[in-house]
Amino acid sequence: MRPSHIGNQDIIGNTYEYLIARFAGDSGKKGDEFYTPAEVSMWLAKLLNPQPGNRFYDPECGSGSLLIKVANEVGSEDFSLYGQESNGSTWALCKMNMFLHQKDNAKLEWGDTINNPKLIEDDKLMKFDIVVANSPFSLDKWGAENAGADKFNRFWRGIPPKSTGDYAFITHMIESALDINGKIGVIVPRGVLFRGGAEGKIRKQFIDENLLEAVAGLPAKLFYGTGIPAAIMIFKKAKETQDVLFIDAGREYQDGKNQNKLKDKNIDYIVATYKKFETINKYSYRANIDEINVNEYNLNIPIYVDTFEEKEEVDIPAVQREIEELEKELKVVKSEMNKYLKELGI
Repeated sequence: MRPSHIGNQDIIGNTYEYLIARFAGDSGKKGDEFYTPAEVSMWLAKLLNPQPGNRFYDPECGSGSLLIKVANEVGSEDFSLYGQESNGSTWALCKMNMFLHQKDNAKLEWGDTINNPKLIEDDKLMKFDIVVANSPFSLDKWGAENAGADKFNRFWRGIPPKSTGDYAFITHMIESALDINGKIGVIVPRGVLFRGGAEGKIRKQFIDENLLEAVAGLPAKLFYGTGIPAAIMIFKKAKETQDVLFIDAGREYQDGKNQNKLKDKNIDYIVATYKKFETINKYSYRANIDEINVNEYNLNIPIYVDTFEEKEEVDIPAVQREIEELEKELKVVKSEMNKYLKELGI
């Protein structure tokens, strides 16, 4: 029976998502294959600012937690959810998760998104207002051998390396977004920001097309079962500016024993920075296309956001005076000690 009380529904749904994460860790799989931590999903959802009437899509939807968080940001039931998942067991978990969150109208397909996308309209890829994903990090053997003959011509910018499929998923997401105001939010390993070769050429093409809007560095140890440094990339069709905002949010977290957490105040500050879209000393930087070009389209965040803290200058004369005072005190202590030793006949 469907949970009828909203409070019970949230408790059951959140407990189920926790069990999904635990199952992922216990089964020897990477936790992020099943589940994106709730606070990371919330952060990404707020950055994308979903609106009533939107159509949302996750091409590698896992347990569905990310799609659910995006939907919850709308504030009404006026939206539609779509997803595809390649792992049959995970797809079944996602279906159950949607049911428990009263979102079982979501259209969820089972299959390999890159090699066999199933969300099709009029023999073309379906288009969505928001495309969001925590796709598999640097997936090996993603289907590069078939990409050149892709019936949807998704890889016209170039074919990603066969050993790292990150840009295959990003490319699919961009091709699945509406041409007018379509938005894409994707969690990626930081290597995506600076690796060269085929990936560098595709990254350059995205920037030259003025699709990339923001890059935000995530704190370490946020994801279950992996310590790989990650980032969020926000792409937007029909951007108003050619600038790209870089945010170093690596210090915005609460320490945890095995896993760090984002608190509400951390999320709010990151989202506010993105909305302001401006440079904040040692936290964010608004770069223009010429600066990115000079850096050869390298998007590594430290190139743009200088978080270096200068150490306080050492006052050498003061240190010397302190040493001299300590030497005087040591001399007095030695004298007193010798006096006591003499009295003891030692």
